[in-house]
Order: sequence, then C-alpha cells, then structure tokens
Amino acid sequence: MHFAIEKAQALIEAHRYIRSFRDKVVVVKVGGSIQDDDERMKALLTDVSFMSAVGMRPVIVHGGGKSITRAMTDAGLQARFIQGRRYTDRETLEIAERVLVHEVNKGIVDRLNAAGSHALGLHSLGSCVLFAQRMFLNGPGGEKVDLGFVGDVTDVNTVLLEALTEDGFIPVIAPVAMASEAALSAANDGARDGAGAAWKFNVNADTAAGRVAAALKADKLVVLSDTNGIRINPDDAESYASTLTRAEIDELVRKGVIGEGMLPKVEACLLALAGGVNKAHIIDGRITHSLLLEIYTDAGVGTQITIE
Repeated sequence: MHFAIEKAQALIEAHRYIRSFRDKVVVVKVGGSIQDDDERMKALLTDVSFMSAVGMRPVIVHGGGKSITRAMTDAGLQARFIQGRRYTDRETLEIAERVLVHEVNKGIVDRLNAAGSHALGLHSLGSCVLFAQRMFLNGPGGEKVDLGFVGDVTDVNTVLLEALTEDGFIPVIAPVAMASEAALSAANDGARDGAGAAWKFNVNADTAAGRVAAALKADKLVVLSDTNGIRINPDDAESYASTLTRAEIDELVRKGVIGEGMLPKVEACLLALAGGVNKAHIIDGRITHSLLLEIYTDAGVGTQITIE
C-alpha cells in the first residue's frame, strides 16, 4: 500500500509538469556511453516516447564519436584530434556519415517507432536540417588551423522541424550538415564530397543541439552526459550543483573547474540560452529515466543552467 501511495504522489507531481510542458519543444542531445548500452538507451527512448505521448514535442540530436572511432580503427585509420576536435578528411567524413546515418540514427528511429512513437531521421543522406560553414581554429600564433571537413552550424531548417513536431513526429537529427549558402559561395578549397554534387561537414553534436534549441526557441535543452551535472569542486564527487547561472558558469570556466570534457556541453547550453531557450540541463544519461526525473519532478537529477 505504501508503494502505491508513493506512486500516486509521483503521478500527481508529474501531472503539474505535464500540463505546463504540453506543446513545448524540448531538444534532447544524446551522447556518451549511453549509446553503447542497449538497456540504458532503451530506457532513454522510452522516456522520449512518453514525452511525446503526453503532448510534449521532443527533438533528438545525437552524437556517435565512439562508434566512428571504432569504424575508423576497423578501416585501418587512426583518429586525429586538434584542440579536442576530430580532424576530418574525406575518408573520415565518409565513415562518419555512414556510421551516424545508417547505424546510430537508424537505430534510434527504429527503436522509437517500435515503441509506438512516430520518429523520422533527418540527415545528410535524406532530409537535412543542419547547414554549416567550414570551421577553423585559432593557432598559437593567431593563424587559422584547418580541421578539414568540419563545420560550424549556421542555419537550421526550423520550418520542417516545427511541421514535424506539430504533427506528432519525433525528429532525430544526425550531426552531419550540408553547406550553407555562404559556405557554397565562399568556395572552400577541397570541401566537396566525393560525388562533387554538394558539400558536407562533420559538426559537433553538442553545438548542433544548442543551435537547434536556439533556432526553435525551445523551452528546454537537455544534454545527456556521463556525469550527473556540473561538479563545482573537482575533488568532490558529490559536489554537483542543482542550478547555476551563466555568471557562475563563466566563473567556473575561468577557474578551470569546468574542464575540456564538460566545456562543449556547457557552451551548447549557453548558446541555447542566448538564443532564447528558457532553461538548459546537463544530466547523467546512465541513470534510469533521468530525463523524466529532470523534467517532471521538483528535485531533478542534474544541473539546470539559467541566464540569471
């Protein structure tokens, strides 16, 4: 009886959030070790299916870096990173596109549809919603550092995404972008794909999720990580902050508390907030139903980031 009462109380608590988030867009970035764990991935996609079933409008952006690295190793290629970003030559781009589209994206779509949802894969080999220009990093002497076929998302096809979510579909976006009009007109040397028909770029999935959330003016961006939020004391494994403001984030970055692994996720959250997203969250995808717990409970299970 006690368990039944607790369950009823949880449903009542969730009901308030279900009503307030009805018809709201929530962008979910999936990455990390959860993609290599079938049971955890199944639980996560069950959460997304539930969100859609109760009237929310979830949009998934996924990564796939570990799968790409494994595929490169199988092909006899060694992954090369510059300032933490994967250098992408033509062969690497072809492998990344194949893995992201045919394996990761298709797998997520198939699982959502098998669970009774209506999911649609959006990617560079079909209907693409991401458009990018070539990315360069700054070298130690201020020179431009070439990353090959790596791009920075500049445009998002929000018309298609809004139409799909309004019709009850769950868009699943792979992080390979087509060249934007600006990139095409700039005629970046060597940026054409093997067919010579269009330009494509490998893009950072965290950044892509932030751009998508900002373009859609989503209510929330939720980034799934391998840690349960942002640790404010690097030496204390339990020192995760429930809520941080942008100013507090900036201070943690300045002090070096937020390191290289967490920084792209934090930057994606700040990018989303700057674009009009109400709140951004970083949560541990390894916790069963962490997505629902963060959105539909008062306490939450990760770190929420706000403007003020």
